[in-house]
Amino acid sequence: MKEQDQGRSPDVQDSQDRERFERLVLPYMDAAYNLARWLLRNSHDAEDVAQEALLRALRFIGGFHGEDARAWLLRIVRNTCYTWLEKNRPADLMTEFDEEAHSQTTATPETLAIAAGDRERLAAALGGLSPRFREVLVLREIEGCSYREIAQIISIPIGTVMSSLARARHQLQRSLTGAAQKEAAREL
Repeated sequence: MKEQDQGRSPDVQDSQDRERFERLVLPYMDAAYNLARWLLRNSHDAEDVAQEALLRALRFIGGFHGEDARAWLLRIVRNTCYTWLEKNRPADLMTEFDEEAHSQTTATPETLAIAAGDRERLAAALGGLSPRFREVLVLREIEGCSYREIAQIISIPIGTVMSSLARARHQLQRSLTGAAQKEAAREL
């Protein structure tokens, strides 16, 4: 047993693992939830999956010997999301993403309506991307991960990260431009 090999009682080991988890992993809880929310496209499912991922991280913190706890946690979140999707994915996931519920702005009704429309278009465009493209885009642009971290989280070469990001950005731009052109045509 690991605890006996190290000469520590299970209680001491559990306490040390808990402290290590709190120090290394808990600062990235928001990033874990955000990634789950973007991959699952549903805030309630994301809460459940993020919680499950954090429990897995706590359970296996003793095996973490890397330098980047954030990348390690986000990899667990990613894997937990895909496991959840395999088991629970209905034919079409309902898109739910409401940033406005958490914002504290004193904007006018007009600017709020415009911002809500922009968020809806962006969420729809992101939802239209393939899971791989959505995943690398969210990790880079929303979570601020480096190319190296993304490669580590997704288990792909850095070159593939770079090309996937370029393609994702191109598809996102094309989707948003197309939506804007359609909206402009309707207004005429």
